[in-house]
Amino acid sequence: MTDTQKATDRPSAPPPGTNTVDRAFRISERGSTFGREIRGGLATFFTMAYILVLNPIILGSAEDKFGRQLDPVQLTTATALVAAVMTVIMGTVGNLPLALAAGLGLNAVVAFQIAPLMSWDDAMGLIVLEGLLICVLVVTGLREAVMHAIPQPLKQAISVGIGLFIAFIGFVDAGFVSRIPDAANTTVPVQLGGSGALTGWPVLVFCLGVLLTVGLLARKVKGAILISIVTMTVVAIVIDSIAEVETWGLTTPAWPDEVVGSPDFALLGDFSLFGAFGAPGVGVITVVLLVFTLILSDFFDTMGTVVGISTEAGLLDEDGKVPNLGRVLLVDGAAAVAGGAASSSSATSYIESAAGVGEGARTGFANLVTGGLFALALFFTPLLTIVPLQAAAPALVAVGFLMMTQVKQIDWDKYEIAVPAFLTIAVMPFTYSITNGIGAGFVAYVVIKTVLGRAKEVHWLLWGTSALFLVYFAIDPIEQILGVK
Repeated sequence: MTDTQKATDRPSAPPPGTNTVDRAFRISERGSTFGREIRGGLATFFTMAYILVLNPIILGSAEDKFGRQLDPVQLTTATALVAAVMTVIMGTVGNLPLALAAGLGLNAVVAFQIAPLMSWDDAMGLIVLEGLLICVLVVTGLREAVMHAIPQPLKQAISVGIGLFIAFIGFVDAGFVSRIPDAANTTVPVQLGGSGALTGWPVLVFCLGVLLTVGLLARKVKGAILISIVTMTVVAIVIDSIAEVETWGLTTPAWPDEVVGSPDFALLGDFSLFGAFGAPGVGVITVVLLVFTLILSDFFDTMGTVVGISTEAGLLDEDGKVPNLGRVLLVDGAAAVAGGAASSSSATSYIESAAGVGEGARTGFANLVTGGLFALALFFTPLLTIVPLQAAAPALVAVGFLMMTQVKQIDWDKYEIAVPAFLTIAVMPFTYSITNGIGAGFVAYVVIKTVLGRAKEVHWLLWGTSALFLVYFAIDPIEQILGVK
């Protein structure tokens, strides 16, 4: 976000809270308004509502070791319930505009790597165990200490990298960019559109949405992101009704046959905490490595997201620290527990919350709106999932730009910070992982400081986390050496 925008969004002398809710969430104190918080909450929901469709598809398409599949309707209920409850808790306890839901990537690991080795009950028990261990790290202060040990320029690089990452997510989800099916025959891994060219009505909706969003932002129109999402959803509905559109992807912009759906809570509590350790054919070392991988990914994905969102919202204090960090991290750990206990996979903080921040959200009040819509989705899922990705994705591209502007705060003349910052920024979108980008930056930072003879300047926690990242990056040969692969 530019200095001009920050000056516009955050007055130098914010007025005192005008009512109890305002004071409780520090809305006026942070230079926000109820209107901005509501628009931000709506924007965040619409940019992450796809998880209500995608999570049941990913988990529901997999079988456990015994051939059991999870019911899609029950998965939808569990996904919406966990997202609603944990997002509201994050808003009230952490007071950050940071929504939570089933984590993409983590759900794929559960579906295609863990479940085939054991029962679904045992697999979800590992998620609960992972969340409990993260909560222990928070209570002992270790997780918060790691975040405070990160140099400010690396925090800024994390935010910039996330900006590029979510912009790339927007391009891919909308079909503007796609993976080349047979990449072995070309040096180019991705391409424009689905065949090297932009074709089809859905991509046109996305392109128009990007232009509309950036145009509104340039004119500093209030509610620019939300206006774009709603406008392009209407356009998509009209196009779908009069044109022959082969596919829109996960969600089709058409009025559903049924507006109300009945929630099914059968999956809640369907987990076995330590069942994986006794699963036939699965060794203890394998289970430990699986838990380690889950913890590391969840730990640093959340760290990057919290830092990125807080930085973009201008909420870091003069020491570069996130407000209420201990509470925020504890809620995030509890979300992993809740996701496993509900069989919806580990829930985590969503980088799509940046769309709400771009719309002006600065407090947890926005989460009440986002969480409330997820609660409504328990009964109105057919209605609330008519927003196509092509209408929501332009928000991710626009917010990616806003987060990218922080790159100017990094001192590119100092290689000991410039190189780690570059690797952090580049690896995130190129590997489609926040964790990988943070790991690359940490390891490079420690190595360069050591090479320059300034190893003592590196906080001991960064040494420890860098060592863990080396294990993380070398997990395949380690598994082979230990004979678990």
